[in-house]
Amino acid sequence: MSATTAIVTARTDEPRPAAHAGRGFDWGQPFVYLIALVVVAVAIGPVLYVFIGGFRTTADLNANPAGWPDPWTFQNWATVLGSPRFWGNVLASVILAVATTAGVVIAGVMAAYVIARYDFRGRQGLYTLFAAGLMFPLTVAALPLTLMLRTLGLHGTYLGVIIPGIAFALPTTIIILVPFLRAIPEELEEAAVIDGASRLQVFWRIMLPLSKPGLVTVGILAFVGSWNGFLLPLLVISTGSLPQEFWPLPLGVTQFSTQYSQDTGAVLAYTSLAMIPALVFFLAMEKQIVGGLTGAVKG
Repeated sequence: MSATTAIVTARTDEPRPAAHAGRGFDWGQPFVYLIALVVVAVAIGPVLYVFIGGFRTTADLNANPAGWPDPWTFQNWATVLGSPRFWGNVLASVILAVATTAGVVIAGVMAAYVIARYDFRGRQGLYTLFAAGLMFPLTVAALPLTLMLRTLGLHGTYLGVIIPGIAFALPTTIIILVPFLRAIPEELEEAAVIDGASRLQVFWRIMLPLSKPGLVTVGILAFVGSWNGFLLPLLVISTGSLPQEFWPLPLGVTQFSTQYSQDTGAVLAYTSLAMIPALVFFLAMEKQIVGGLTGAVKG
């Protein structure tokens, strides 16, 4: 056997590291997995209970609230889906969520671009002001907001929900987008200016495409937050003259549960249908949200 052959044989016989080393469960930390399972159960348990409860009759729910559907029934879902009021609530939620998301993304990226790329006096103070907005809950502004909307003639309208919804979502949006825009190399902007691009062209052709993960993230968060929003529509819409058929889904659930208080199965089916779109949308965009938040932290 030659020396070369011996070396090759020795290298071939060396143990190779496992391809998926470090990716399996570490059973040496059972307490960590126990806590994770408890958190998952607490988070998902109520959602599953509501969804499965929609397939049970009211008599079955009263007899055994924690039981399994026996028999499975789709009448509750048919009752909700056949209600024109439900589809009116869906349309209202779509209008509010889409308009709020568009406003949050457009206003947020423009404000974040100025804070991230322009050097002016008070820039850090402005950024701190937006950061402080994260600690300002809607409940504190309920009374003055209602009075202001009445003065402006927006109380009881969709605009009275959309505009404050954009304002309350801007702090989170700017906190996420500013690191993205700051992380973009200045050389790209300088090269574009040398080539004759205007500030608007730099913003549109360079900044927006490179900050796409952050834009997707804030858009998803704004959409889900608006879709699930309850307090703001309650303050603005439920006390106005807008018909109940055009209330958003969170208010529609409350109104439906009051009207069908004796039909618990139908109420659970309505609640399930109200939360499914936001849940599916959030799960479908989970990777984009994680990637956007990771990029914001790195930036």
